[in-house]
Amino acid sequence: MHLALILLLGLVTGILVGLMGIGGGIVIIPALVYLLGMDQHMAQGTSLFILLPPLGLGALWMYWKRGQVDLRAGVACAAGFLIGGYGGGLIAIEIPSRTLHALFGLFLMFSAVMLWKQTRKASGKEGARA
Repeated sequence: MHLALILLLGLVTGILVGLMGIGGGIVIIPALVYLLGMDQHMAQGTSLFILLPPLGLGALWMYWKRGQVDLRAGVACAAGFLIGGYGGGLIAIEIPSRTLHALFGLFLMFSAVMLWKQTRKASGKEGARA
């Protein structure tokens, strides 16, 4: 059952990544912590391992075929991501798991509020056009 749950988690996350462009860690990390009982550090490290190879390849191929990839922006951001990921990893491994867990939760709440505010702003513009 454990392996089936992990496979299902990967499938659902892959669909969400391709569908909405969300970072898979937003789905995988909470699932690893709450469904599989992993420590926050272990969940984050496992998420990085899970996401690095397949995240880009499957979804990227679909977007690439439609000409919806800015190669220059992607390469520049990937370079920053590589350097930033290394630096962030150095910082994260020194933070207690409980604190890291709380920071991750705050990040998710901040993201949710920002997306909600953007949706409200877009709804107001649509209402003004009608």
